[in-house]
Amino acid sequence: MRAGSAVAAGDLPPAGLAEHAVRAALERAGLARAARVLLFLTRDCARQAPAAVRAAAGAAGTLDVTGCTAWGVVADDGPAFEGPAAAALVLDAAPLGGTGGQRLFFSGHGTLPPAIASDGTRTGLVDEDAVVWSHGRCALEGSVEATLDGIATRLVRSSGLRPLCPAETVEAAGLLDLHRLGGQAALEHLRRHLPAELRADPPLHRIVAVTDGNAPALPILAANADGTLTLAEALHPGQRISWALRSPLGAEKDMRDALAAAVDPEKPPLFALFFSCLGRGPMFYGGEDRDLAAFREAFPGVPLAGAYGSGQVAPGTGGSRLFQNSVVTLLCESAHVQSLP
Repeated sequence: MRAGSAVAAGDLPPAGLAEHAVRAALERAGLARAARVLLFLTRDCARQAPAAVRAAAGAAGTLDVTGCTAWGVVADDGPAFEGPAAAALVLDAAPLGGTGGQRLFFSGHGTLPPAIASDGTRTGLVDEDAVVWSHGRCALEGSVEATLDGIATRLVRSSGLRPLCPAETVEAAGLLDLHRLGGQAALEHLRRHLPAELRADPPLHRIVAVTDGNAPALPILAANADGTLTLAEALHPGQRISWALRSPLGAEKDMRDALAAAVDPEKPPLFALFFSCLGRGPMFYGGEDRDLAAFREAFPGVPLAGAYGSGQVAPGTGGSRLFQNSVVTLLCESAHVQSLP
């Protein structure tokens, strides 16, 4: 199996960018045509997405084009956020579809449908109001699925969180408000575990409650005058939670640790898919996507493509879950042929 990826950005119309990205990816893979294409476009291309998808299909010589629009796109050339841009990954394997293999899911809705959420086999990206496509056509229902047949995958998910304390038991809670845990009012308990410089004015947008390492973290919506904290989901007495903080250094370390644990010198990936949160891209890291840099250091030369959206889909507790501020990376290899070093 051969794979190649490329990004195209500039003054061309979206159809021209999609064609350019596919042709550059084909050249890098040493292919004249592809059997399957994963295509991602920035939001600036949304209105002209149907033409861009057709152009990608024509350039690749296949109708098997799957993907979505998102805030940003990424491939071997790096990320692109400003203005229209296209990222393409081409493969010379069997078409997407059928049964078995890794299941991909792309959606323009803000939540996961119950049938998807209850099945822990999907990986992908959600970006509200995104245009999505499969089999070379945009889907009116706003969600698409595809199966990477003949592909074995290793999932790497980085939550980017720095733990602040061990888990403690919730003592009192009502509706969305957390009242007490660890023998203290919720807000005081949180302050006690924050770094000293953050205690006077806790940055609530960077702090989350963690209930389970395989479940999405819970954002804090408000700190109330009575010492309670309002969370995005209800908790119940007896449940155990801990606090965690989002920070660039912590997120980079988490990404590097997660990738290091996935490295297998005997089975290097043939290509990778990279689904990141807009809040974990270059803007979070001060201009450079350190998550992408960490991937390049761990897997040099491996073709990669993906996008930056508002939610990342990955298997978790109870099924496929919708994560935020995370990076989900799929390391992909042939399920039938051993990769050569």
